[in-house]
Amino acid sequence: MSKHDYYEVLGVARNAEAEEIKKAYRKLAVKLHPDKNPGDKAAEEKFKEIGEAYEVLSDPQKRAAYDQYGHAAFDRRAGGFARGSGSFHDPFEIFREVFGAGNIFDDIFGGGRSDPTQPQRGNDLRYDMEITFEEAARGCEKEISINKAERCDACGGAGAEKGSRAKSCPTCGGRGQIISSRGIFSIAQTCPHCQGAGRVIEKLCHVCHGSGQRELTSQITLRIPAGVDTGSRLRSTGNGEAGLRGGPPGDLYVVLHVQSHEIFQREGDDLLCEVPVSFVQAALGAEIDVPTLNGKANIRIPPGTQPGTLFRLKGNGIKNVQGYGHGDLHVRINVEVPAQLTAAQKAKLQEFAQLCNGKESPLSQNFFEKARKLFQ
Repeated sequence: MSKHDYYEVLGVARNAEAEEIKKAYRKLAVKLHPDKNPGDKAAEEKFKEIGEAYEVLSDPQKRAAYDQYGHAAFDRRAGGFARGSGSFHDPFEIFREVFGAGNIFDDIFGGGRSDPTQPQRGNDLRYDMEITFEEAARGCEKEISINKAERCDACGGAGAEKGSRAKSCPTCGGRGQIISSRGIFSIAQTCPHCQGAGRVIEKLCHVCHGSGQRELTSQITLRIPAGVDTGSRLRSTGNGEAGLRGGPPGDLYVVLHVQSHEIFQREGDDLLCEVPVSFVQAALGAEIDVPTLNGKANIRIPPGTQPGTLFRLKGNGIKNVQGYGHGDLHVRINVEVPAQLTAAQKAKLQEFAQLCNGKESPLSQNFFEKARKLFQ
């Protein structure tokens, strides 16, 4: 499916300032958030689209790449790997970053103060997880244990004893405010007993004391997709803290940290591996085995291979997390110079040097001829 222009998605001009882009995103995000449009798939897709557009246009580097190359800047199939990352963050996490942490839904969607006797959505949680290089490359399942607020079984999360109901607050008489007079002035303050709701639960649950929650240890199984990297964020819906008084639970956001590898270096979806070869192999040519994530592969080193020469093994890199195939494995040749030589080996090398008469190193000759001109 073709993508829409990011500037048109947010409804801003191509020369829009950062603050104008943020303002446009905030307005659309509140309007299209799935919590405000339950069951509306079109609104949900649009919410994801504006999140992607904001992530690109709010980042100066990504915006510059998009202005120059368009959507191809982030599409590996179009060569975008060399220009930018094709992986976008979770749109709900972007929403939270823009609007701030904590339980923001009451303030945005509630239209006023929250009623402490009504159900409230649970808080979102963050969990930092370290995984191995191989687990990130191939994908895996992980089970984690976290301490979090779960629904109270005694009251079913309602916060009240069975048969209990909400009644008018005896402190403020149901007004939600306490008015005090100070001379000629009258000051209205939020009722400290009902927190401004005007109602209180008649009989609180004897286990959770009205919160509807209990602190418990939960076991959660997470599926880590192949191709993730350090900084990747996974959203586990409904595995945050339980809601208050029967409200829906929050979400769990898992931030991944990938361990380094002793052989491979990762550059996006590509891998780099340095393979040592002997002077004889580089000079005469040879077939060598090189490691890959799936075992080993055989490559042919042609005669006269120089240090730093790169060989490309197509498709032997990391699987793209968005499904755009695999990256490549780049093998860099490192010619190993022997550190210790026997007398016989030294004699043979000296004999070799005499036979070459200084012509065995054309690169060196060319370099020193250029350098000699600097001293004339």
